[in-house]
Amino acid sequence: MKHLNSKTLLIALLIISGYGYFVSCTRNDSLIVPLQLNPPFTASRGNNVHLPGNMTAGNTTEWKMDKSHSSVLWSTNYVGAAGLLTGRFNQFGMHDVTTAKMLTYPANGQPLKDTSWAFYESDPAKTYFNGYVQINTSNTGEPGRDTGCNVAGMNTVKIRQGIQNLSDTNLAKIKTTKVEFDPNSNGYIVTLDLTWHNKYSSTVALTPITKSIVGHLSYVTKKTVTPATGTPYDVFGLQLKFSFNCRDFEITSTSISDKIDIECNMNFNNK
Repeated sequence: MKHLNSKTLLIALLIISGYGYFVSCTRNDSLIVPLQLNPPFTASRGNNVHLPGNMTAGNTTEWKMDKSHSSVLWSTNYVGAAGLLTGRFNQFGMHDVTTAKMLTYPANGQPLKDTSWAFYESDPAKTYFNGYVQINTSNTGEPGRDTGCNVAGMNTVKIRQGIQNLSDTNLAKIKTTKVEFDPNSNGYIVTLDLTWHNKYSSTVALTPITKSIVGHLSYVTKKTVTPATGTPYDVFGLQLKFSFNCRDFEITSTSISDKIDIECNMNFNNK
């Protein structure tokens, strides 16, 4: 009987210990903080300010757009096929082209100063920019398309030798209305107006169409370049990406899809 009582007591102790362990684990589990696999993004931005001034050569406080190392690219789906149609605009700039400036200019260098912009890394409310492209300078690398169906499809006119055409029939413009921090990256959310014309006609007055579009701006931070010869200088970059519906601007070509993707890669220096 004594042996039986000892076994009973041992079993009871084991049950009580197990229950205590279970309760202890349950309490500890309630205090466990879940592992956060995707921590919130933490921005890392500096305080760089870049302004164009009068773009005086040799003035290191004035930033100049380096057109030869910049680009405006476009792409869209080729309807009925899996591949993309891609190209670039050969002529573009960063200027607020008002109606009075929508003219033709001699084809030597930038027709207007690239001074309609400002960039504040830590104060996007002060950042703004204006830009334009000459539509008939779209370059796909296929001359037959560039001087044929692209001209007709985009409702513009052919290139005239010796001039740059900034007339209203050959101009697409962007103008920022808001720039704000992107909460998910070091970049910026940009709201801009895209202005392009309706279908061109020599007998009907042209009416520009303006649509508000949201894009994303990235800043390639300032760095110093030391050339093999000459004086070191600084560079920085801005990359703007946005998309728009070409049907909003009365583009009716059936060779392209509705959505056009635009990528603007602007590089600057203070030489």
